[in-house]
Amino acid sequence: MSLPTTMRAVVVEDDHCVVKDNVPLPELEDGFLLVKPKAVAGNPTDWKHIALKMSPQDAIVGCDVAGEIVKLGPNVDTEKFHVGDFVYGFVHGCSVRFPTNGAFAEYVGLDSYVAYKAPQSMHLSGKTNIPEGPITTFEGAASLPVSLTTAGVSLYHEFGLKLNHTGSTPQNDFPILFWGGATGVGQHLIQLAKQLNGYSKIIVVASKKHESKLKEYGADELFDYHDEDVIEKIKAKYPNIQHLVDCVSNATTIQQTYKCASETEEATVLQLVIFTIKDIKPEDRRDNKKIIGTLLYKAGGKPVPFGTFTLPADPEYRKATHEVIEYLNPKLINGDIHHIPIKVYQNGLDDVPQLTDDIKNNRNSGEKLVAVFK
Repeated sequence: MSLPTTMRAVVVEDDHCVVKDNVPLPELEDGFLLVKPKAVAGNPTDWKHIALKMSPQDAIVGCDVAGEIVKLGPNVDTEKFHVGDFVYGFVHGCSVRFPTNGAFAEYVGLDSYVAYKAPQSMHLSGKTNIPEGPITTFEGAASLPVSLTTAGVSLYHEFGLKLNHTGSTPQNDFPILFWGGATGVGQHLIQLAKQLNGYSKIIVVASKKHESKLKEYGADELFDYHDEDVIEKIKAKYPNIQHLVDCVSNATTIQQTYKCASETEEATVLQLVIFTIKDIKPEDRRDNKKIIGTLLYKAGGKPVPFGTFTLPADPEYRKATHEVIEYLNPKLINGDIHHIPIKVYQNGLDDVPQLTDDIKNNRNSGEKLVAVFK
């Protein structure tokens, strides 16, 4: 098929994002696929890049995409990927290094090394709301890459869980805590921690209204973050939590998650932005509790300019991400892993600025926001 030279895309303009015409198609880097989206999904990182001024002006926004391959870039594995195949994955939207590529566009460059393959039966649902379930639609596929892959890399690369664990004994004889269990990454962390039999208990902090769904995924106990004494309740019942993930990762939740960690055992708190121990109140810091982070942008295998600093190239992170995706892909196809509830915006790129603003202003709860292309 012949491709146009320009396209529509959602780009950064001042402190917000807008739809723009006549944007050049992204050039394909080594190993990249050119994908025509069927659906794209929003993430908090989209608006944060804009609001925190970490994005160049006119950079294309968006990270999650599902669609059809229309062109193969240099050095793509032609036995694995073909024009016409359906794929989904994540890109670094609002990127300093690669501002001409992002998910919110009519054509998207996708790194084949960290791409998911979808069956050719994939289709658009035609629905406005999709309940959680197996991945059979482009909406479901688009909702996954950032959240699910972050969850997988967190458990595998950062916490050292083994993939394909088959033993009946938990990999760790202590509980794990997910603060923000109803977030996108939280819902996937629960599913994966359960399937990998990673911990003696899966504890989540979320609104009580999400309890039944999160327990279906594998959570053992839910604590409601609305309770003023939620931290005291958690520590009284589970004083030995050694692995914790702050799935929300804001200035408040990192303090709360850190306080829930064991006071006596070595404990690790994983956060999803750039917090360090310096962000914890001095009176709360403990020598046995450390803070680490994971940023999926490192999966690209190249240095990542990010805010005021640059993340160095991390080949091991890239390799681990590939291994996680290779593990997850068949489980997604056979229905072992579900997408979370989805709210669908029907007007493609034209709805993306509103979708992004809805995430920024917390107008969604426990669901992923996805825009579809007709």
